[in-house]
Amino acid sequence: MNAREAAAELVRRDPAFAVVVAARGALPLSRNSPVADRFPFLLRTVSYQLLAGAAAETIHTRVLTLVGEPTPDRVLAVGAPALRTAGLSTTKAETMVRLAEATLAGSLRPERHGRLGDAEVSAEITALKGLGTWSAHMYLMNCLGRPDVWPSGDYGVRVGWSMLHDLDETISERSLRHDAEHLSGLRSLAARYCWAEIDRRRGK
Repeated sequence: MNAREAAAELVRRDPAFAVVVAARGALPLSRNSPVADRFPFLLRTVSYQLLAGAAAETIHTRVLTLVGEPTPDRVLAVGAPALRTAGLSTTKAETMVRLAEATLAGSLRPERHGRLGDAEVSAEITALKGLGTWSAHMYLMNCLGRPDVWPSGDYGVRVGWSMLHDLDETISERSLRHDAEHLSGLRSLAARYCWAEIDRRRGK
């Protein structure tokens, strides 16, 4: 299924998406990233946890300035105290260090994630303190290119869904998990269109 076919199928299953698909067109389907990009992506998710995009991008740019090439060795060489000077909380700085340690120790093995199922990858990531379900979902969707990830805990997805479906209040995480079951196989794409709807409403 190509991008145009996937967008059309999404609208067929849930006509509420028609307005954003018409406005944004067929969004490119996510692809599996090279192994070398996986650790840097996980590092980036730590910066972005619970922060708006612009603020997170500013902080992560500072992290990369400190670290240089975003490798486990470089993160450990910089250390948590220095990472905090980029604007990270103590928890996030320590999570980055744990991420680097786990990768070097082999308890987290990004190089094999392309061969594992979604649940296996998620379990490996969330076993690391400081990396939760949201981080696993972002990684699966946007780094491994998995097509059926549903980040129902993401506030932006909840807001975008509520806008598209003309709900009076922002849908709960629990309700959203249930209400999107009919989109099985396309939920990663649905999430991206939920984010796109927020941008559309803001005139971006």
